[in-house]
Amino acid sequence: MECKEDKIILHTCCAICSGYPISYLKDMGYRVISYFYNPNIYPESEYLKRLEAEKILCAHLGCELVEEIYNPDEFYAAAKGLEAEPEKGIRCDKCFELRLRKTAEFATKMGINKFTTSIVISPHKSFQKLSRIGENISKEFNLEYLAIDFKKKDGFLKTNKLSKELNLYRQNYCGCKFSLR
Repeated sequence: MECKEDKIILHTCCAICSGYPISYLKDMGYRVISYFYNPNIYPESEYLKRLEAEKILCAHLGCELVEEIYNPDEFYAAAKGLEAEPEKGIRCDKCFELRLRKTAEFATKMGINKFTTSIVISPHKSFQKLSRIGENISKEFNLEYLAIDFKKKDGFLKTNKLSKELNLYRQNYCGCKFSLR
């Protein structure tokens, strides 16, 4: 029987951000499951481009990919009343919370006690903020959130290098229609 202790759920936002985190976690000895849950991505054609790039990356790295159902209404419900918030504001916090909570729910359903996110590799995202959100959610679900700053040790450079080698789709905005402004 396979031990579930060596598995980790990695919430993945896009292939650009998840390449190095998948490799890093695999090097740590984890069997990584890439969990693609991103109801914030707008429009659906953009979502599909990012998903396809994640499929290519996961096939290349030998990583299992689980795609959650794309339901933008979940994001709009979480962002309701916060549409005018600036980038890096409360709307983004609610989006991170939505996606990490769903990741924790998935981990619990799968019987896996560890999760983390690739979002933290972005130089535009706050490691401290995401870690706080992840750790708060982990307590609710009695899970362990691995607060790993994937930007360190040239992580962002390494993930970009890998994405260029694989010619992966590269987006030019965070994802939601409000970030297009």
